[in-house]
Amino acid sequence: EGVLSPNGKSIVFTSLKDGDLEIYTMDVNGSNLKRLTNTPGYDGGPWWSPDGTKIVYRAHHPRDSTELRQYRELLAQGMIRPSKVELYVMNADGSDNRQITSLGGANFGPSWTPDGKRIIFSSNHQNPRSSNFDLFLVDLDGRNLERVTHAPVFDGFPMCSLDGKSLSFASNRNNEK
Repeated sequence: EGVLSPNGKSIVFTSLKDGDLEIYTMDVNGSNLKRLTNTPGYDGGPWWSPDGTKIVYRAHHPRDSTELRQYRELLAQGMIRPSKVELYVMNADGSDNRQITSLGGANFGPSWTPDGKRIIFSSNHQNPRSSNFDLFLVDLDGRNLERVTHAPVFDGFPMCSLDGKSLSFASNRNNEK
């Protein structure tokens, strides 16, 4: 889960190097490694803002000792249970880290609108046990949630063109199997 910064000088990525799934940055040559997250639980899918000053990611932080134990047991087997993940935004140096969604379900695949003011992501929060994921937009403060797609199948991994005129995403539409 590594993504090159807009200026091409840094990489943001998820790693187990310290025993938990955390987010790090480093220069493209591997120097200046910096850990940005430090909360037990899953932090993943980081993505740079268009200007490289912020990072959005998905996370699940266990709320009690039982959830934490279950998470660590799965992690020891190389697995995670991504059924409950919310979106977070932080500055590129890891400061001002804050949760921006509290929707329930799986909220993932976050990306940015070209102006860097909104996040586009995939979610099944309207029916958390289903495989029906639609795309949503949300402001950086978690307000103004807007549904973008309305298909009864999986829509995910959205990405806006730099000029904001098009949107690309994966979908199971017209899938025969």
